[in-house]
Amino acid sequence: MKKILLMLILAALLLTSCASNEMQMVGRDIEVQKAWARSALQGGNGAAYMILQNRSNEDDSIIGASSSAAEAVEIHLSQMKADGTMEMIRQESIPLPAGGEVELKPGSYHVMLIGLKQDLKAGDEISVTLHFKNHPGMILSIPVKDAEGMGGSGMDGHMP
Repeated sequence: MKKILLMLILAALLLTSCASNEMQMVGRDIEVQKAWARSALQGGNGAAYMILQNRSNEDDSIIGASSSAAEAVEIHLSQMKADGTMEMIRQESIPLPAGGEVELKPGSYHVMLIGLKQDLKAGDEISVTLHFKNHPGMILSIPVKDAEGMGGSGMDGHMP
């Protein structure tokens, strides 16, 4: 009876964590929260965002990403240029300090999905693998959402 109860509790916890998609982890050290990808059209570019927390005592960094949803995947930083236009700068890595967190968000760090192999429509999910310097890769199931406050679906491929 205890085994059945334990199995039911574990199954419920697993289903809850999968359904909410609010938190995913690499072991007990790296936690990803609030992951989402911007809706975009096939052949164009898309972007994924999230909050990463390093719960370990060791500095780490994101050194890359991959996804079967795109021809190429890069880590970028968007920033405002002096003339008021946004530019995206490819990053070799994003620091993830011990006990710290980094937020990948519109207008800042993001995972750039280049040459989408399919439309990314709100309600879809894509798989993205994050690669770390000191931790194993982490496969994320990321929901696609329309960009809030962007005046429409966000499927024009702008404003990563």
